[in-house]
This record gives sequence, C-alpha cells and structure tokens, in this order.
Amino acid sequence: MPHVFSVIELTSAIKDVLEIQFPFIWVKGQVSNISRPGSGHIYFTLKDEQAGLQVVWFKNSQAFSRQKGADPASNLVDGQEVVCAGKIGLYAPRGAYQLVAELVQEQGFGDLFLAFEALKSKLKGLEYFEEDRKRPIPYCPDRVGIVTTPTGAVIHDFMEVARGLGLGSEIRVYPSQVQGDDAPRELVRAIKLANEQAWAQVLVIIRGGGSLEDLWAFNDEKVARAVFESEIPVLTGIGHETDTTIADLTADQRAATPSHAAQTLWPGTDDLAQDVDRLETALGRSYDNYLKHQVSRLDHLEKALTWLSPAGQLQRLDEKLEVLKRDLHRSGAGFWQIRAEKLQALESRLQVRFGSEYWQVRSNQLDYLEKRIINSARIFLDRNHNRVSLAGQKLAGLDPRGPLKRGYAMVTIEQTGSLLRSPGDVRSGDGLIIEVAHGNIRARTIDSD
Repeated sequence: MPHVFSVIELTSAIKDVLEIQFPFIWVKGQVSNISRPGSGHIYFTLKDEQAGLQVVWFKNSQAFSRQKGADPASNLVDGQEVVCAGKIGLYAPRGAYQLVAELVQEQGFGDLFLAFEALKSKLKGLEYFEEDRKRPIPYCPDRVGIVTTPTGAVIHDFMEVARGLGLGSEIRVYPSQVQGDDAPRELVRAIKLANEQAWAQVLVIIRGGGSLEDLWAFNDEKVARAVFESEIPVLTGIGHETDTTIADLTADQRAATPSHAAQTLWPGTDDLAQDVDRLETALGRSYDNYLKHQVSRLDHLEKALTWLSPAGQLQRLDEKLEVLKRDLHRSGAGFWQIRAEKLQALESRLQVRFGSEYWQVRSNQLDYLEKRIINSARIFLDRNHNRVSLAGQKLAGLDPRGPLKRGYAMVTIEQTGSLLRSPGDVRSGDGLIIEVAHGNIRARTIDSD
C-alpha cells in the first residue's frame, strides 16, 4: 500500500527540498501589494511580466540594508523595481512558498506603474472610486452579461465553475479583445452595447492573469469611464488576486479571479441545498417551539379562566369584603376611641385655662375699660365743644358783612363788580351798588373828584 502523507508531512518535505535547492538567491522584480503590520516585518509580492513571488522581509534583516547606505525599508513602495537576496522557504499554515529576504536594493519605478498611479490619482479626484456610488451586485441573478474574449480558457473556466452554481441563469457574451492596442476600444464598445440592450442584470468583465503590460487595457481611462457610466452594475474578475486595475477600482465590486467572479454571482448548489436543509430544520424547530408555546399558553389561559370565573370572583370578593368589614370595624372603634380621648384632654385644658376665675377677671377688666372709655369720651366732647364755640366766634368776627349790622355799608362798582376802596376807582357816571344790612341801594356817581 502506498504511503499516505499527512498535510504537515508533505509540506515539511517540500520545505526541505526548497531550502536545500535554493539556499541563497538573488531575484529582481517590481514591488506590489506591500503590507507593513505593527510587528515591523514587511510583506510584498515581487512581480515581473509572467509571475509573482511572495516575499517576507523580517524586521531584524532590515538593519543590514540600512548599513549599506540608504534605508530601502522605509522607502519601499508599490511599483518600485528592486533586487532581493535571500532564501526560498515554505510557510506551512498556507502551504505557500516565499522568499525570505535578507537584502533589498532599490532599482527605481517602472514606467507603467508611474502611468498607472497618475491615472489613478486623476480618476480618484473625479470620484470614480467612491464607495457611496457603488451598487450592490444582484444575488443569484437570472441574466448575466459577460465582457471577454469568446475563445480561450477564461470563458471556459468561468462557465465550468458557473455550471455547479446557482439555480440556472441565462448568460450572454459581449465579445471583446482583452489585450493589445485595440482592446480598450473593443471593451468600451462591448460595455456600451450591453447597456443599450439593457438585458443583463449584472455585467461581468473577466480576463485571465498576465503581466502588467498584458492587463494594461483595463488601466485605460476610456474603459474606466465606460464602467463608471454603466447603468448596469459591474463586477470585474481580472487577472490574479494580486492584480488590481483601474477597471477593478471603478467597478461596483471586484472579484479576485474570473472563477471567483462566478462564485461571487451564484452560491453553490450544495450550499443552496444546505441552506434549504438548514431552513427546513429551522422551520421544523420553530414550528415545534410554536406548538409548545401555544400549548403552554393554553394551559395558562385555562388556569386564568378558572381563576377569572364568576363564581371564583364572587367568592374572592366575599372573602375580601369580610376582611374589609373586620378592618373597618377595628379601625372605626379605634378612631372614635382616640377622638374621645383627645376631646376629653382638650376639654380639661380649656377648663384649666378658661375657668370661672378667668372669666371673672376678664369681666372686671371689661367694666374698668368701659368706665375709662366713657370718661375719656366726655372729656373729649367737652374739649371739642369749647373749641367749636371759640372758632364760631372768630368766624363771626371775620364775616365781611358783620359791620353792616352796625350801620356800615359796602359799595360795589357795578361795571367791574369790585369793592370801592378809593375815589379813584370810579369815574363820573359809573353805577354803584350800596349794600346795607337789610338790602341794596343802586346809585350813580356825579363827580369822582
């Protein structure tokens, strides 16, 4: 019987072979997907036109590069051309081989990367990549439009993967070149045609892996604009997982690979069957729980109905009434006993404070005050009578007509109504009114000298 490896046995064997065959090597390529976690280690992919290599540059190895001059560890960025020296190793948890770098030297930036970054910066300013404008991809769509070359492994792989997914869908291919000088123009035409027909629920743009130059058609500004202006949600699956194009950034959603695009559109039939089984189980469990709840509720209502029956209610009310009667009788007797005791105490206090001696003293005080008031009133009236008499005499003395009774007369000038005080107050012919004690005499002046 052949030996059956465990995963760790096979992984360890491959690791030993790689480390023996490649103890120390130099590799040149372009940096992409750089990552700097808090540990200080640096992870990136080293790419050329046809392949990619995972690289880990541990923190303790970075100091050696700094001793040789510049500090490439801090300056390392995506798109930079570098030469790495180190050994090939295998990372067991993922079963993936990688270059463990001990030295990294800068070689500059690639022209395509600089062009890519320039266009990326421009379109970002135009809000092509804003997440708020991106639409969700329909779940398990019925009509799917695909923009790709109709001949080749990509569409075949996509269809093979799709065959075991979903519940059955219609797929319409919009042919286009995906590489070369004519590819951008054909990609734009295919995207616009799909939007004019408005048949597809989602538009999928797929292309297999390749170098940066191979994928450059998807970094064209016109292609990005066509994706941006598409009325149909766009899903891209371009190149490998490590490849990211302008079309990917502009699309509503990006899949890692063309096959992953199919898996993004439709769930697996096994998954759907498991979902149905899970829902069926959940439905049965929910139904059982519902029945148990209803039975429990019925028992509770039955007990409540017994408790709320008229006979039961009358019996409980009768018992409560008896208790209240006893409490009322007890409370009433105690209430009146307390009130009687308080009344008696108040009566005793009143008797002590306001007895016969108290009222005798108050009666004597009242008699004394009455006599004082009478005497004071008599003195007040006598004093004021004398004052009134004296004032009357003074008033009579001040009466201007008092002298008339003694034979005097008061003369008034008829024209002015003023009293005559001197000869100069009148002229010849003026009328005079002479008032005496018992009447008036009218006269007229003959001479006023």
